[in-house]
Amino acid sequence: MLHVTRLDAATMIVEIGSVRLVTDPVFDPVGTESHFGFGTRSRKLTNPPIKPNEIGPIDAVLLSHDHHADNLDDAGRTLLPGARTVLTTHSGAARLRGNAQ
Repeated sequence: MLHVTRLDAATMIVEIGSVRLVTDPVFDPVGTESHFGFGTRSRKLTNPPIKPNEIGPIDAVLLSHDHHADNLDDAGRTLLPGARTVLTTHSGAARLRGNAQ
């Protein structure tokens, strides 16, 4: 069984049988600003449809990159320690440490 729930532009919950994956967790509230360098930024216009603690057990977080809040914000970071594994880039794993590979 495959079930995909889209929560945000990059955030999805992917359930394959009993395995639960979360992609690029972004859960900061409406109004939060993210800065990307070179004078660029974004502001969240909507709240996430659920809170991080409502997801349930996470087998793995699939993280494309950790250095911009459009793919990992402060609230999303709260999920990482509770996930069995965080799969990301080599440099991201070095920055995040813990369960990041």
